[in-house]
Amino acid sequence: MARSGGSYALPLSWPGLLIGLIVLVFIWVAFFDSHSLWRYWELKRQHRYLIRSNQELRAEIARLQQEIVLLRRDPRTIERIAREQYGMRRPGETVYRLVPRP
Repeated sequence: MARSGGSYALPLSWPGLLIGLIVLVFIWVAFFDSHSLWRYWELKRQHRYLIRSNQELRAEIARLQQEIVLLRRDPRTIERIAREQYGMRRPGETVYRLVPRP
């Protein structure tokens, strides 16, 4: 239907308006709302990362607790750490350190 000004107007229908409104609401909820699907996925990813990090830290805590027990009860462990980490030696011993080539 042409008007005298040469412009053409599309007729609006209720189903078309309803579908357009539903699409706009979906886009708003998916991307722009403070509780959007995008934010939900980001928080879910962050949650998985924190769970994995927490498990790794718990494993390290268990390892360090075991090392504490050994340091308190086993004199050989204390001697091994003193030799390896601090370069200590017994009187009369000669220590040779081998440094790998770069």
